[in-house]
Amino acid sequence: MAYDSDNIFAKILRGEIPCTKVYEDEHALAFEDINPQAPIHVLVIPKGAYVSMDDFAAEASDAEITGFFRAVGTVARELGVAAPGYRMLANHGVNGGQEVPHFHVHIFGGKKLGPMLKRD
Repeated sequence: MAYDSDNIFAKILRGEIPCTKVYEDEHALAFEDINPQAPIHVLVIPKGAYVSMDDFAAEASDAEITGFFRAVGTVARELGVAAPGYRMLANHGVNGGQEVPHFHVHIFGGKKLGPMLKRD
């Protein structure tokens, strides 16, 4: 799948759409989710044009990969969720529930979280 430079996260990175920024460095931008699913729900996105985790792992430089995942850890510590625990989630593709075609990681925290998947 080719990267769509008109996706909402690309527009946020370009400053065309505002966000509530919680962290930024040369490799990543973290901002509050507009529809939070936990008391703390932040998205961390790489600054490069990557569609998914698969695309990111295959195409990003070692510096981008390292910088991105260090940013995720930094954000979790700065939000105060590292010690009590948090969930990190990246959806991939239609079956994984990916809604925006720009690789991103959700950080959920601020309370004890339930099971990851609904049990029927």
